[in-house]
Amino acid sequence: MRDIVFQVVFTWYPYFCITVFLFASLIRFDREQYTWRASSSQILRKRQFAWGSNLFHVGILFLLLGHAVGLLTPHGIYTLFITVEQKQLIAVTAGGIAGALCFVGLTLLLHRRLFDARIRATSTRMDIVVLVALWCQLTLGLLTLPFSLAHSDGSVMLALAHWAQGIVTLQPVDARSLQGLAWPYLMHLVLGLTIFLIFPFSRLVHIWSAPVWYLGRPGYQVVRSRRLARGPAHQPAE
Repeated sequence: MRDIVFQVVFTWYPYFCITVFLFASLIRFDREQYTWRASSSQILRKRQFAWGSNLFHVGILFLLLGHAVGLLTPHGIYTLFITVEQKQLIAVTAGGIAGALCFVGLTLLLHRRLFDARIRATSTRMDIVVLVALWCQLTLGLLTLPFSLAHSDGSVMLALAHWAQGIVTLQPVDARSLQGLAWPYLMHLVLGLTIFLIFPFSRLVHIWSAPVWYLGRPGYQVVRSRRLARGPAHQPAE
């Protein structure tokens, strides 16, 4: 029974979540663009919002990049520069710092969302669900740090990377290889996949609207003609 559960959760469930994540995001953008918005509350408790939002976004961006590079970089590439043990130490140290920043920021955002009546009134149920899910996911991630330090040889990191690369390359590994992992790792994986599942139905879709295309856009200047600005009334009489 245990083998079947692991097969469903860590082999089939990831593909279900990724499929919903991609296609539901595309469908929502194509058919429901007017729902691609969020009620702003930044004018309320502005200082707490500023601190929480900045800390959260700095931390989460670093964590997302670190997870992507750490899990998806083939073993044979990074070992050309560092050992597995060194990568493990870097991941724990950098991830711990970024996770702490993100945790403080997210806690501030969740606190103002839950305990300010005016902000709570502008929040949807999905807003609360997403913040709570992210907070729990971050907490689980921080709980894995002591377990990672106990496995300084990087064996757990290699097992997780092997699993993630197998999912991405459509060559999933035997899910039974994850059965020896501590429960925070397993819960972290399951909740992370579930966040991908609810992504298209929440305000997280704003990630797709990040104006990164402006970075490579050439600058331009709008110049108004003095003659056109004066209008017909200022034209000289013939």
